[in-house]
Amino acid sequence: MTGCRRIAIAGVLCFLAIGAAMMAFAGHAAPPAYVHSEDLAVVFENEEKVLRRVQASLKKHDRRITLTFSGKGEYMEDISVLVSDLMKNALTLGDGPTDGDYIRYQYGGYTLFYSHEQVGAQYRYTIQIEPIYYTTLEQEQQVDEAVKGILSELDFKRSTSDYEKIRAVHDYLVRTVTYDTIHKKNEGYHLDTTAYAAFLNGTATCQGYSVAVYRLLREAGVHCRIVTGTVADGETAERHAWNLVELDGIYYNLDATWDALLETEDYFLKSDNAIPDHVRDSEFEKETFQAQYPMAETDYKSDAGQFSANALKIQKS
Repeated sequence: MTGCRRIAIAGVLCFLAIGAAMMAFAGHAAPPAYVHSEDLAVVFENEEKVLRRVQASLKKHDRRITLTFSGKGEYMEDISVLVSDLMKNALTLGDGPTDGDYIRYQYGGYTLFYSHEQVGAQYRYTIQIEPIYYTTLEQEQQVDEAVKGILSELDFKRSTSDYEKIRAVHDYLVRTVTYDTIHKKNEGYHLDTTAYAAFLNGTATCQGYSVAVYRLLREAGVHCRIVTGTVADGETAERHAWNLVELDGIYYNLDATWDALLETEDYFLKSDNAIPDHVRDSEFEKETFQAQYPMAETDYKSDAGQFSANALKIQKS
């Protein structure tokens, strides 16, 4: 064995971005749809196939993902960056309710082991990725059943508008989920950041609220994203997660967590200007992201389904 390395890569509260790839050596162009670190000497040639394999493994909660390849070069110094890019890009695949942000924000990083050996004029590489999941496969199966029940209760029709779907999902979570303060200082506890916590336990942190919104709206055919950043809390700024939701081709902020905590609708379908206390992380401020998800300049207004803070208090009592 020429060499081996083991690297543990962990995320906190799911603010870690992850991705995937399989191999093309320097000189082969990577598919333009995927993002790679600059000056990376090696990328996967059959990238999309590998990305989909990694994504499928993450969905199945596989404990270990093994990739192998051979090449003439010595690329050990690039493997950890290659896998980081691989995991990031795996989360860009698909537009379904359990793709993308749903995986990203219920995943806590991975342990990486990689090695190579020289066989004649070539090197044979082995990469082993051991993901860290915030839920078990059995819990995700319970989430699937819970989602079916919730959507049945919400009873969306073919004629139900996207606004009505967003309103119903927001109000349902505000009414049925409370903020988890019990585990707030337990850095090793991550279940409260998941849809499982929101749907099955009825208590979650901001991340759990956001993943629950994402899952229900995507199931209902409404496009949305999860964004992270900070919110002002007095003189300090705390880490936070909330949603961007699409209506008529533009996006609005939706923060079910704060509406639940404050018993208001002050964070329902708001423009960025309306919630200056919410500051996004830099990845969500990039021109490419803003071009893909154009934000509304004003808050959304509708005569349908408006509710007041008093009505919300009645619902919660």
